[in-house]
Amino acid sequence: MADKKHIVVIGGGTGVFTVLSGLKRHPHDLSAIVTMADDGGSTGQLREEFGILPPGDVRRALLALADRDAELLADLFTYRFEEGGLSGHSMGNLLLTALERITGSFDRAVSAASKLLGVRGRVIPVTLDNVRLKAILADGSEVHGESEIDVPKEERLEAIERVELIGRARPNPKALDALATADMIVMGPGDLYTSLLPNLVVPGIIEAIAGSRAKKTYIVNVMTKYGETDGFTARDFVDALERVLGEDVIDFVVVNSERPNKEVEDFYASVRKASVPVVYQEEHFTDAPYTVVPADVVRKEGRLIRHSPDRVAGVIHALLD
Repeated sequence: MADKKHIVVIGGGTGVFTVLSGLKRHPHDLSAIVTMADDGGSTGQLREEFGILPPGDVRRALLALADRDAELLADLFTYRFEEGGLSGHSMGNLLLTALERITGSFDRAVSAASKLLGVRGRVIPVTLDNVRLKAILADGSEVHGESEIDVPKEERLEAIERVELIGRARPNPKALDALATADMIVMGPGDLYTSLLPNLVVPGIIEAIAGSRAKKTYIVNVMTKYGETDGFTARDFVDALERVLGEDVIDFVVVNSERPNKEVEDFYASVRKASVPVVYQEEHFTDAPYTVVPADVVRKEGRLIRHSPDRVAGVIHALLD
């Protein structure tokens, strides 16, 4: 590649961590725009007790971009207490909470944490407003809270129709600036309704993506998610994204082209309410206005089916060329 490119990754959770971990090994200028709707676990407790914006997805993105020489600090951010009053809390979440108190704002806390970890790139909360997520189901009923949508306590009979934010959400100006200067915008992978789309329903973000000169790439999940995307094919994922983002915005759709071996499929089939591999069929995309990129993007080690950071980064690198 002749010159360094600016890549913006949008999402949350382990999906953003995976993409950033792979891209960090290439000489790119990286920005991560992350969702601020998380309210479960340690993050949810800190939101309730301290009124802080959700640190969980920010923490994961910071760790993905952390300097390798800051390994001990990265381990500190990852550490999770297992006993006492701090049981379940991530040290990274607690440190971001403390930095917010010290610096006076969550935005400055993220900047301070970035310096501590020697982050290569920028981690940008999509909004700095205190918002919550709700899902509207096909029958018109609603589910409130990211954690309730992400891990349903009861079997969800109705499909998710769309997600919305509760509370006023203004786009972070840093997010708009990053999108305006991007050469490539990467959306996903990650939970569709709780990691990716919560970013896009912040007013102004869709317009910034559509108006950017960047190539827009969507990395389709390799597994469905119980309660969110049961039975989804690769085309279903893209169609759901386009209903929010609009048509003729996406340039590339990266889909996993390799089926897992029988042993792995049997393992997933044995687990109640398990995810299943997302099916890609070429004939589903004959009318697609974007370029479909089938690729082997799954890691080869381990029993669980996950994206490989290096394989995903390799595909993005090739699309940039």
